[in-house]
Amino acid sequence: MQINLDHTINSGQVFLWEKFGTKWYGVNGSDVLSVDETNPGMVSSYKKQDYDLFREQENFERIIKSISQDKIIKKATKEFEGLRLMRQDPFQCYISFIVSSNSSIQNIRRTLQNITIKFGKKIKFDNKEFYTFPEPKILANATNQELSSCGLGYRVPFVREASSLVSTGQINFDYLKKADYNAAKESLLQVLGIGNKVADCILLFSLEKLESFPLDRWIIRSLQEYYPDKFSFEGKTITQKKYQILHQQIVKYFGPYAGYCQQFLFKLIRESNQKKWL
Repeated sequence: MQINLDHTINSGQVFLWEKFGTKWYGVNGSDVLSVDETNPGMVSSYKKQDYDLFREQENFERIIKSISQDKIIKKATKEFEGLRLMRQDPFQCYISFIVSSNSSIQNIRRTLQNITIKFGKKIKFDNKEFYTFPEPKILANATNQELSSCGLGYRVPFVREASSLVSTGQINFDYLKKADYNAAKESLLQVLGIGNKVADCILLFSLEKLESFPLDRWIIRSLQEYYPDKFSFEGKTITQKKYQILHQQIVKYFGPYAGYCQQFLFKLIRESNQKKWL
């Protein structure tokens, strides 16, 4: 099945991607990737590495068929045909979504670009200049002033501590990929600056947990709008317990590929509200 790069990249999963003509370029950890919309299955890498960036080894037709039992998701999969979940560099994804809390896509992108320029490595790829994403130990050892100058604001200690935990091996992405959803999420929730939504984004986009269903204000709005009788949202805030109960209800309703449903719903609700992407 076809991959639609514009739908996929402009769906809130990634931030350090930009388009030149028919090509998208993106920073992926210590590498830079390029994909041409004329041949989206072919991912070029600065480091000449192979990536299954768009999860093509999965049976996408079966996944779409599985999640399209629901008329809302069926509509979204038709409207945004070719939208895929991307498989991201875990450390970059982890820091990106810590940075994302209470921020717009444009601000997240700007802050992450500042981080790469200040702490990353400058490379030339396809006659264009890029900065790679810094290693954990570099961010762990950065000063308050250096981090603050990137526009992190109150997230400065979050980024440093999160980076330190990866640098010292207390957060191990290979282990988290193998762990089950609940165990992996519990580990991430111990990190300063990571709540339920951020943890679910990291799990879904970089740690192979397709049952993750990040609940941010847009997704909550979409569930209230499209599924008023399916899920209850009593009270103004979603507590830890309420989030867990909602997640259980969501996975029970949407099934093991709930994360794909979340992505289509996120795209649908933001497009219907004419929100900006990258």
